[in-house]
Amino acid sequence: MRKVFLFVLANLLMAETVMADGFTLTSPQVKEGGRIANEQVFNGFGCQGSNVSPELQWKGAPAGTKSFAVTVYDPDAPTGSGWWHWVIFNIPASATTLAKDAGNPQTNLAPPGSIQSRTDFAKSGYGGPCPPTGDKPHRYQFTVYALKTDKLPLDENAPAAMVGFYLHQDSIGKAVLNVRYGR
Repeated sequence: MRKVFLFVLANLLMAETVMADGFTLTSPQVKEGGRIANEQVFNGFGCQGSNVSPELQWKGAPAGTKSFAVTVYDPDAPTGSGWWHWVIFNIPASATTLAKDAGNPQTNLAPPGSIQSRTDFAKSGYGGPCPPTGDKPHRYQFTVYALKTDKLPLDENAPAAMVGFYLHQDSIGKAVLNVRYGR
């Protein structure tokens, strides 16, 4: 129990340090604390959005960053383990943005060399919010991770939980953008 407490405490302290150092994540389409627009909502499971990933911009990455990863996660999904909406990693350290609709693998808008792996929709690429009808609005966490490695040893078939394991092992900082969506 003590080890778990120390691990959690260390991660909280690291997150506060990252914010103090100015590592930030922003988007023209998605605002901190705001509501997801229909353009970013999933198209399926009863939702009729456009399923376009928003443009994401980050700055102030920690020294020693060798690559980035971005995830979108819903901790409120009624699954017992949340829902992974987007996982993209091996983004070059020179990148400071993901273009709008980069989450669609067919557009080839993601940075060269990056990998979009499987989400909880059982495919790669961005899958927007689509919480159950009548549920309270869900939280969606857009997170950019600064990593101490050039590449994660994974491919497009890696499940999100496996990618998450490596992200937590190799992260030297992260910035989060929190938004909500309900229907």
